[in-house]
Amino acid sequence: MTLRVAIVGSGPSGFYTAESLLRSVDDVEIDIVERLPTPYGLIRGGVAPDHAKTKNVARSYEKTARDPRVRYFGNVTLGEDIGLDALRGMYDAVVLATGAAIDRSLGIPGDDKKGVLGVAAFVGWYNGHPDFRDLDPPLDTEAVAVIGVGNVAVDVARVLTKTPAEMAATDLTDYAAAAIHAAPVRDVYMFGRRAAHHAKFSNVELREMGQLEDSAPVLDPAEVPDDVPDDTASTMSDRDLRMTRRNLATLRDFTTMEAGSRAKRVHFRFCASPVEILGGERVEGIRMERTRIESDRAVGTGETFDIPCGLVIPAIGYYSEPVDGVPFEGGRSRNSDGRIEPGLYAVGWIKRGPSGVIGSNKPDGAAAAAQIVEDCGAGAGAPGRAALEKHLQAHNIRGVPFDDWKRIEAAEEAAATPPAPRRKFGRVDEMLAVLD
Repeated sequence: MTLRVAIVGSGPSGFYTAESLLRSVDDVEIDIVERLPTPYGLIRGGVAPDHAKTKNVARSYEKTARDPRVRYFGNVTLGEDIGLDALRGMYDAVVLATGAAIDRSLGIPGDDKKGVLGVAAFVGWYNGHPDFRDLDPPLDTEAVAVIGVGNVAVDVARVLTKTPAEMAATDLTDYAAAAIHAAPVRDVYMFGRRAAHHAKFSNVELREMGQLEDSAPVLDPAEVPDDVPDDTASTMSDRDLRMTRRNLATLRDFTTMEAGSRAKRVHFRFCASPVEILGGERVEGIRMERTRIESDRAVGTGETFDIPCGLVIPAIGYYSEPVDGVPFEGGRSRNSDGRIEPGLYAVGWIKRGPSGVIGSNKPDGAAAAAQIVEDCGAGAGAPGRAALEKHLQAHNIRGVPFDDWKRIEAAEEAAATPPAPRRKFGRVDEMLAVLD
């Protein structure tokens, strides 16, 4: 028999699962179901436009998609075009690889004002994700506050402060480039509620902030310790300790940099937690409370300070969108090491929550493949692809196969103005129009 598996979601965790299954089982049929015409998930919609090398992993995903045992069904939405129960009835196993795209809110007074935009929405907007094409962020402000000190927060600060020349060879969308480069933004504040040695950015991304043409990092030397405190260091792995020490060294270097004539500044502020968004209907500022570290936790001191700004971007985590029929808890699926129910599995952020980098999803794919082989063996005669194609045809649902995605990609590349690699379509109807 043939083992037939459907993977819902075409981001890194979905493709790593397909890749592992192909290596594990010769007689396997894998169908990747994706709600957008475009594959690759966060590689396309989340990775910063100026990090082209990171996006190169899509080449290996394309190799997987081109395997004759794999079929890509873009523009097919689980829960709308086909229900989970129906999909499970067609396949021996269904793997949920739908990620986590819902921003966590700050949960403080005023966080519903115009000008508070979650980082997933903001990043999706400048990356051309159709869900956020009409976001229209209020960039008519001199200052932006980013809440969080991880890699995505650094991405946002960098994209907001790079020059047009620095972004020319990227796939930053035209509409976002026009809005960002015309904006009067001069100061970007990045706030971490804990200390500098708790920040989670990678050192490569952090160092970039000191290499920008017209933007300088600004830090208070008193906020950067000489080394990781012993009580924190004792809880860290050797790898994390090395990374944190490199980050502290980079931050100390930043404290000695002169802003000179640079037009923009990125302020790194630690031990500061948001307590209120200020203003009327629209954001006019943010009130922060100074914190102190007790037993590695941030504790409020009651001392506050205000930062005038017109845009607040929380970068404090994400939830997975619930799937009908799947138990959820804490913003992700309830599962036992990826097993949700017999024949139903989770990988990536919907499995473990939003953590790690792209490569962190690879073990999830390998684990899911091993579980599927253990649980389902060589398959039980499920109809698989034939049943899915019949369902889509009967319901007049226009799926986008991988070859059609390549036509969309070719049109984006042809529309680009060099040195940009592509001009992304930000709407589904624009993508489908290419195919017509």
